[in-house]
Amino acid sequence: MNPSSHLPLILVVDDEASNLQLLRQILQDHYRLLFAKDGARALELARQEHPALILLDVMMPGMTGHEACRTLKADPATAAIPIIFVTALSDPEDEVRGFEAGAVDYITKPVSAPIVRARVRTHLSLVRMDELKESRLQIVQRLGLASEYKDNETGMHVIRMSHFARVLGLAAGMSEAEADDLLHAAPMHDVGKIGIPDRILQKPGPLDPDEWAIMKSHATIGADIIGEHPHGMLKLARNIALSHHEKWDGSGYPNGLAGEAIPLEGRICAIADVFDALTSERPYKKAWPVQEAVEFLQKQRGAHFDPRLVDLFVAQLPAICAIREKWAESPLAPAA
Repeated sequence: MNPSSHLPLILVVDDEASNLQLLRQILQDHYRLLFAKDGARALELARQEHPALILLDVMMPGMTGHEACRTLKADPATAAIPIIFVTALSDPEDEVRGFEAGAVDYITKPVSAPIVRARVRTHLSLVRMDELKESRLQIVQRLGLASEYKDNETGMHVIRMSHFARVLGLAAGMSEAEADDLLHAAPMHDVGKIGIPDRILQKPGPLDPDEWAIMKSHATIGADIIGEHPHGMLKLARNIALSHHEKWDGSGYPNGLAGEAIPLEGRICAIADVFDALTSERPYKKAWPVQEAVEFLQKQRGAHFDPRLVDLFVAQLPAICAIREKWAESPLAPAA
């Protein structure tokens, strides 16, 4: 195996051979390089080779760098590739045009080798961070789905309830970023069911007191699986796993928390989880009509559920029903 094959691939585009040679000298010890002398060839190589980053001249005959950049950003296959303009155009207006075209950075000629290497390194690090975040997200989502399959669910439950939670989180005053974290953490709410024996999870009749005690332990098992985290989505996921069976009046489990002592994310996911469970068909029950499920939430406001959140959830019912339709099982629970 070629030891350099793991190095990031960079596409360098410039119509001047001397500029290509200079950038080769600056970058060749740390990266694999591809070269193009016009925009059309740059588009072809970008689509074929999927470079990690593109260094792109602006003033080229035929297709300009701005045109090439806009074309790359319009193509889903190349839209995520970061583009840095390397150009003699140095007016602020030129930089603005470059950023409007979709570039992430702007280096003016004559180039400084340390600046080129630093800018390239920075943007490749950001790409790597995005890739790691996406991988972590997929692992979290797959683990959430694993708990649903063990519980004879279809996998659609965690998708629907997490989208319900996002809608309710926004209505409750969360920022877009906070609501997105909630969306991504909510699928972990029942991950602790992985630790519950199948004879209990899949028992067709009521659980006896000993079995129920074991079943309730899935909240703490889930928190243990996710682990302690100082901040971020995994901290949120742990809070949800541990608190989504707590009740507003203090009669829930595992800790008997009441009112606002229950984390907001747990109170939100309790409503999202129960509503979807009620309106979904399962081997042991028929799906409830939406209106009957809403009436149940309203009857339980102030007992099982945070009353303010119930009212907000009902106010968002059109968005909730749209999510149900988008992520429907077959057959879909009746709407009324």
